[in-house]
Amino acid sequence: MDGTLEDRPEAGRYEYRVAGGLAYVTYERRPGLTTLCYAKVPDELAGAGVGSAMARAVLEEERRRGNRVRPTCGFIAAFLARHPEFHDLEAQ
Repeated sequence: MDGTLEDRPEAGRYEYRVAGGLAYVTYERRPGLTTLCYAKVPDELAGAGVGSAMARAVLEEERRRGNRVRPTCGFIAAFLARHPEFHDLEAQ
């Protein structure tokens, strides 16, 4: 599902806007490392692929910034496990 990703550093989260709602991923950022803490998709959008599209957009943005990621969010960790194209982003 296509959406628009916006970084909201003042709120400590990425927001992913799609028709019908707003999903987000909270984070904590240090130079070179972003900890992805919690992902939320509105109930009315559950099962529509919004979470996966958002996770992909967030990871692509972190790659573009040159950051590594540490997923403490179970959803993001599971997404990473299923998508080897993002394994290089995981902090050790």
